[in-house]
Amino acid sequence: MNLSDINWDLEHAGSWPLPVKTGIIVVLCLFLSGMWYYFDIEAQLTELNTQEAAERELRVTFEQKQRKAANLEEHKKQLVEIEKTFGALLRQLPDKTQVPDLLVDVSQTGLASGLEFELFKPGPEVIKDFYAELPIEIRVLGNYIQFGTFVSGLASLSRIVTIHNIKITPNGREGAGKKPTKFPLTMSALVKTYRYLDEGPESSSSGKKPAAGGKKP
Repeated sequence: MNLSDINWDLEHAGSWPLPVKTGIIVVLCLFLSGMWYYFDIEAQLTELNTQEAAERELRVTFEQKQRKAANLEEHKKQLVEIEKTFGALLRQLPDKTQVPDLLVDVSQTGLASGLEFELFKPGPEVIKDFYAELPIEIRVLGNYIQFGTFVSGLASLSRIVTIHNIKITPNGREGAGKKPTKFPLTMSALVKTYRYLDEGPESSSSGKKPAAGGKKP
C-alpha cells in the first residue's frame, strides 16, 4: 500500500484502505479518551483524593474523641483529685487577718533556731492572679547549722513560705582588733509568704513601706 496513492480528502474517506481507516479510528478513540479523562475523570480523581484525605482526618479525630470518651470517668476522678489538692494548697495561703501571725511565725522560727536578726523588713505586696506575695528582707547572724534549722523550720510551717536569694558571708563584726562573736556568719535572704485574695483586689495592702532600716523582731 502506497500512502501517496491515497486521496486524503474526507469526502473520499470511504475509499481509504482498511488499515488506514482502522489507524485513524484508533487515533481518534485515543484522542477522545484523553480529552474525556482530562475534562472529567481527572477532576473526579482529584475530588476523590480530597475526600479520602478528609476521611482520614475525620477518622483520626473520631479515634481521639473515642479515646477521650473511654477515659472520661478517669479524667473526672483526676479532676476531683486536682480540685482537692488545689483546695488544700489554697488553705495554706493565709487571708488578710492571718498575715501578722504568719510574720510572727517566720520571726519566731528564726529566733528558735538560735539566730540573731539584724534586719527583718516586710515589703509591699505584689499582686498576682489570685494571691499576693509578701516579701520580707532578712539578715540574720548564726552558723551553718542554725541556718539549716531555720530554713527547715520555714518549710515545716503550716503556711506556704519560700526563701530566695540566699547569700552567706563572714560576719563583719569579727576581724582585726574585734572580739570574736558566737555568730561567725551572716545570711541575707528574701523570704516570701503568700496571701489568698479572697476579698478581691481592693483587699490588697496599700503598701505602707517600713522604715528604711527595717526593724528587729
